[in-house]
Amino acid sequence: MRTAAAQHGRRRPGRRIGRGIALGVVATLAFGAGAAAAAYLSLDDNIDDAGDVTAMLGDRPSPSATPSAPGDVHVGSAVNVLILGSDDRSGANAAIGGANDGMHSDTTIVAHISADRSRVELVSIPRDLVIDRPTCVTRDGTEIPGKSQDMFNDAFSVGWNHSQDLATAAACTWRTVETITGLRLDGFVLLDFVGLTAMVDAIGGIPICLPEAYDDASTGLHVPAGPQVFDGTTAVQFARAREDLGDGSDTQRILRQHDLMGAMSASLLSAQTLADPVALFSFARAATSSLTASEGFSSLADLTGLGLSLRHVGADHVVFLSMPTAVSPKDRNRLVWAPEADTLWARLAADQPVGEVAPSPPVESRGPAASPAATVPPVVDPPWTPSNGVTTSADAATTCT
Repeated sequence: MRTAAAQHGRRRPGRRIGRGIALGVVATLAFGAGAAAAAYLSLDDNIDDAGDVTAMLGDRPSPSATPSAPGDVHVGSAVNVLILGSDDRSGANAAIGGANDGMHSDTTIVAHISADRSRVELVSIPRDLVIDRPTCVTRDGTEIPGKSQDMFNDAFSVGWNHSQDLATAAACTWRTVETITGLRLDGFVLLDFVGLTAMVDAIGGIPICLPEAYDDASTGLHVPAGPQVFDGTTAVQFARAREDLGDGSDTQRILRQHDLMGAMSASLLSAQTLADPVALFSFARAATSSLTASEGFSSLADLTGLGLSLRHVGADHVVFLSMPTAVSPKDRNRLVWAPEADTLWARLAADQPVGEVAPSPPVESRGPAASPAATVPPVVDPPWTPSNGVTTSADAATTCT
């Protein structure tokens, strides 16, 4: 019998992947040199504003009271952003993923930005994680009953199926993440297949080195080992591929997604792309045209200000990791909460480093450290790395050596 690690993905604690922070940095690169006001406004109007979803989130911890400043409106506070990738199969997305009436959160990442803007931790939550989903509230105030022992990504789909409304779907996932982790989120951004395809094509593709050939009939991915340049369609296939690759687990798919994000960021931040204002503008237009975001992250000014505050973050302080899980004793195709996850979410709630080489000064806790476990282990100051490993944002595997 294979071990949990073999079934659900191998650790790669020593691998490094490319630079990349968030769309805020993209906005900074595209407009920091003084783009025309008309271009700025046209892109700003592209982002779908999901509005204020606070009423759908229930009782939550209050944010820390901090003064705001021009640019980064969250100055002095840690920021937690829920990044969602939907598997929308309607309209143009159907040509990429196949037509389907339902919708799930194909990818879920919690991005934690430290209060001192010295580091970023991006934590992927597996869609196969079994959790107790809380009651969700729709935009019109209707309650969607919670469910015990439900798959994590059902939170998004039940919200969508009830209201056909992205804000409700995202808010249900938002509330679920806050409930199971104890971490207070400040907002969400959501991107679909079409958006990722357009962003990749706008910068001329993503150079990436593949350690092995990949063939996945369900997504149509067929690429040999070695150096590749992914176009937008191939990038989406690579991000979605799962069933015919490795052990077919979501945790291995998450590792491949981390590789893709790193290579994409490295390509975007390369000297060639930075010297091409047309490519940068096309990328920003593609990104903003495909975003749905909550209040506070739905304007280019919000994203640019946050991106500017991150411009000095060191490559070794941008960390990708997957939430620690274990194979469910009831179903080998499902995952359950691992004890180490308590430590991870408690550290992020307290704005303490995960997987860093050097510790950061401790700061006041930004929220409760509750989790499904009865007792949360104490948070300590020294850096901590989960046993399933992390990868830092340093040198992307864009070329083969």
